[in-house]
Amino acid sequence: MTINPLTRTKAVAWAGGAAYLLTVGLLVGGAPRASGTVHGVGSLLAVSLLVGVVRRTPLPALALVLLGSTAVVAGTPSSVHADLSVGYQGQFLSFLAVDLVLGFIVATCTRRASIVAAAVSLAVPLLGVGVFAHGDNLTVNVVIALLAMAASCTVGLLSRERREHAAALRSQEVAEAVTAERLRIARELHDMVAHSIGIIAIQAGVGGRVIETQPAEAREALRAIEATSRETLSGLRRTLVSLRQADPGAPASERSPLAPSPGLADVERLAASTADAGTRVDVRRSGEQRPLPADIDLSAYRIVQEALTNVVRHADTGRCRVAIDYGDEELSVEVVDDGRGATRDGSARGFGLIGMRERVALLNGHLSAGPRTEGGFRVAARLPLPARVGAEVEAR
Repeated sequence: MTINPLTRTKAVAWAGGAAYLLTVGLLVGGAPRASGTVHGVGSLLAVSLLVGVVRRTPLPALALVLLGSTAVVAGTPSSVHADLSVGYQGQFLSFLAVDLVLGFIVATCTRRASIVAAAVSLAVPLLGVGVFAHGDNLTVNVVIALLAMAASCTVGLLSRERREHAAALRSQEVAEAVTAERLRIARELHDMVAHSIGIIAIQAGVGGRVIETQPAEAREALRAIEATSRETLSGLRRTLVSLRQADPGAPASERSPLAPSPGLADVERLAASTADAGTRVDVRRSGEQRPLPADIDLSAYRIVQEALTNVVRHADTGRCRVAIDYGDEELSVEVVDDGRGATRDGSARGFGLIGMRERVALLNGHLSAGPRTEGGFRVAARLPLPARVGAEVEAR
């Protein structure tokens, strides 16, 4: 027969409670001639038997400790109470166990339960001190009891505030992670849609101008619009599906693995679609081409995509150059054109350059974008590569 672990833990906890009561009974009845200090130390050590009960049911555990501590103080011989120093030590140590349990309750239970526990924990020790202390010793014992209880409550409150602060920090981290993810998705959608819509607009304009005089070129423009539209819709669907993957109620088809994210290997295809929009792209690669981390590969692709979109929209030129350099320690991406670079201000009128800067900043890289002195516009990004990538190159 298999015993439920929860049942076993509960049985062990209450067995500890029974052992605590047995220990208190032995202290009161089995050692009547012992000093009050011995009784107090024994009562304080016996509280360790109630650890399981305190964790499971703190309020009943407090009731047991109050009962046990009061019994120990009441069971101490009257000759011991006559000795002021010994009687004080026994009472303080006995009721110190109550303060320990009270501090745990203040730290873990609700505010209402803590107030009730503090009131009961204050009334019972004061009543015990008032009955068994006399004269000047009464005042001293009352002050010490109040200070001990105040200290335990203070420690409990500090522990509660620390735990609540840690929970608040975790919630803030989760909220920041959600915000960062939303911004990432917004950048992905912006980069993808802006590039595709720009190409579609160019092709639609070309088709509208030549549809009567050059039907073949008009058909080619329509084919490019169709292909770009289908690719954009497919990308949008993949992005929206990724947003719903965390939903357990989403259809199984939408929780299936997504297509791979684009990377630098797709730059030639991107250049071909840009050429269809009227801007020829010369792609040059240098260094040892190798697989890159997914985030660096995707960010580099998006930087090239956004830069080419800006060339199509603003440069008014028929060609540009894309240079990709695979270094040992960093990846360099450069997009240069010879168009109207001095009149373009993407950072002021859109989110293109802002998105590129955010991507590069997240990867601890460097981005420079601006008009060239010889004319045109230049976008250059340097993305540091992880150390292990450089080590792999050296190993080869």
